[in-house]
Amino acid sequence: MDLKELTPKLENHLSLRWDSPVSIQEIHHLSGGACQDNFSIKMKLDENGMSSERNIVLRTDKGASLLSSLSKRDEFKVAELAFRAGVKTPEPILLEENDSILGSPFYLMEKISGRATGRYIVKDSELNNYRKNGMVSDLAKNLALLHTVSQESVNDSLLKEKLKITTTSSYALQCIKDLEKTLDELPEPHPAIEMSLNWLAKNKPEVDAIVLVHGDFRTGNFMITKDGLQGILDYEFAHWGDRHEDIAWLCMRDWRFGKLNKEVGGFGDRPDFYKAYEDVSKIKVDFKKVTYWEIMGNIRWAIGSAQQAERHLSGKDKGIELAAIGRRTAEMEWEAMRLIEEMENAV
Repeated sequence: MDLKELTPKLENHLSLRWDSPVSIQEIHHLSGGACQDNFSIKMKLDENGMSSERNIVLRTDKGASLLSSLSKRDEFKVAELAFRAGVKTPEPILLEENDSILGSPFYLMEKISGRATGRYIVKDSELNNYRKNGMVSDLAKNLALLHTVSQESVNDSLLKEKLKITTTSSYALQCIKDLEKTLDELPEPHPAIEMSLNWLAKNKPEVDAIVLVHGDFRTGNFMITKDGLQGILDYEFAHWGDRHEDIAWLCMRDWRFGKLNKEVGGFGDRPDFYKAYEDVSKIKVDFKKVTYWEIMGNIRWAIGSAQQAERHLSGKDKGIELAAIGRRTAEMEWEAMRLIEEMENAV
């Protein structure tokens, strides 16, 4: 997206939306991964004869999003739910569903400080004190707050439809069927994934409650400074599900960025995170359920990685990042089967 073209379009559109003159003083592209585009914007807003500066982030889709990701409208609405629940997350500011402005829908949110890169969070000496005193408990607390959002608390009918109302009895099997369907759409066979899905179907646990799940709660999706957690980001994979999903996803081997002995995101220990979560949620974390959803998470990420590779190989969205992600599929397959073996040997 050409920033020179983007600036006047945004200035004109936001001036109309806010009924006040808007001038963009600075704009630059932020990293947003394979599916998202994020732009940092410093703007001047003239309102009622008074001038004020605002620092915001514009978030929109880049190319084709993954099939399981939310639309920008639904992602914005989920961010609003999280913000109202007290989760430390950037405040959602404005939603634009008209794709004629920039070529795709977008939304604006508060710009927060910090860095989200895995290397910084798990290895940078600047965070040594916070890693020892606060990072685990802060993230556990905010995850527990997110999980206070229930299906009954959502009034937006379109969001309800997208998030798929589900029940505790059918949820795990629904996840397995969805993954089987996606796997069948891939052009090549993945016997390790099929074997793992069969095991998941035979060993599905009871779900204690259906809650709002972040869906990608991991190192890389929260902003940190030496002063602490600044905000949780990226709700594009949010859905109704089992609270243990989010806990398991954070603990997955792939999100430890080389710090394999620190099973919580590469920076913490499971018992500490579980206790901090329990202190806020008043819900006991079930270790076996975490492992089950960790296996499910690895299978989901294995299929997602294969999907990304297929986008590149098919020519639909050429990109070295997509191709590189595809090479991770085998790693997730191996990890899922390793965890299954551990579960079987522990019985």
